[in-house]
Amino acid sequence: MRYKFLTAAFAATVALNFAGPAAATDLEVTHWWTSGGEAAAVAELAKAFDATGNHWVDGAIAGSGGTARPIMISRITGGDPMGATQFNHGRQAEELVQAGLMRDLTDVATKGKWTEVVRPKSLLDSCTIDGKIYCVPVNIHSWQWLWLSNAAFEKAGVPVPKNWNEYVAAAPALEKAGIVPLAVGGQAWQASGAFDVLLAAVGGTDAFLKVYKDKDAKFAAGPEVAKVFKAADDARKMAKNTNVQDWNQATNMVITGKAGGQIMGDWAQGEFQVAGKTAGKDYTCLPGLGLNEVIATGGDAFYFPLLKDADKAKAQEVLAETLLDPKTQVAFNLKKGSLPVRGDVDLNAANDCMKKGLAILAKGAVIPWTDQLLSQDSQKQKEDLFSEFFAKPDMSLEDAQKRFADIIASAD
Repeated sequence: MRYKFLTAAFAATVALNFAGPAAATDLEVTHWWTSGGEAAAVAELAKAFDATGNHWVDGAIAGSGGTARPIMISRITGGDPMGATQFNHGRQAEELVQAGLMRDLTDVATKGKWTEVVRPKSLLDSCTIDGKIYCVPVNIHSWQWLWLSNAAFEKAGVPVPKNWNEYVAAAPALEKAGIVPLAVGGQAWQASGAFDVLLAAVGGTDAFLKVYKDKDAKFAAGPEVAKVFKAADDARKMAKNTNVQDWNQATNMVITGKAGGQIMGDWAQGEFQVAGKTAGKDYTCLPGLGLNEVIATGGDAFYFPLLKDADKAKAQEVLAETLLDPKTQVAFNLKKGSLPVRGDVDLNAANDCMKKGLAILAKGAVIPWTDQLLSQDSQKQKEDLFSEFFAKPDMSLEDAQKRFADIIASAD
């Protein structure tokens, strides 16, 4: 869905003179981090900001980004902006920036030498429009993970899989033991994300980029992507008895051994941590589904709407600086399960899964993610398709692939 914005005249009414004395102030920060692991992570950001003498006013919106983003955008365009708001870095706030409603952070970034410390460079590139920086990336969140319950496979009497193919082969044994092979929540973004992971893992990096970066509709309709739809069909059959909506509920099925595994981003790791589970002992993580170990440079960033209050505008600068402070980066990302955006922080406390991610990042095996490559209109069309695909086992692979290729043909 394309959001309509107020005219430039509205933007002009919130143009500010930011000069003035520093003052401690309350700053409302909106986000969609509401699961146990997410709440523990965001508390670290709030603690760090409160330590500056200001106060983080938490504006959590339940229901994930698909629910939260329209609310956030409506407030900004409606003249009731928050002090800062989470989006995924990429194109989600593109039209807000173009409408002149978001604050230019270039001066803050120059002072903090962000171009020197933020790695990989593509993270800051995703915050940059027309040469100006409009957001603070706070983590690297990669979707390309398969989380497996060691207890579930032990109960089923089969070894913990080392890759997607072994996982599919183990599905009958899991079902026989009364275990749902694959947990996929009912929200559209989960089904769509699972397909994207399969495209990068089964199809490979080149195939992923041909489809989403080059927008090659002919390739999307061809035999290489047909193999990915076959894998998606396997996933659909494995997930048919999930019966939960939220991603963290699906993660909890893996934590409790009710499901064998879940394709989900590394934010799932925060849920395992809150549940007291240990990587390598209680659960296994397979980056790239064990087939193609890459890390997408997606993740979360904070944007700052233009505000009329000079004290709050100053507090925005302090928050932006705090989010990239080395200590904040470590505390937040260890709880979140994500990787830090700074290349100069000490992560000796990282667990086995985070260390796998750091090793892949160090090798440079990175790709951009769909939030960076597709507009929100195209993303929504893709989510609608795969939500229907996972919900309707009678949708043919040929029909689904044709509709997918049509979306890619018109993607922007």
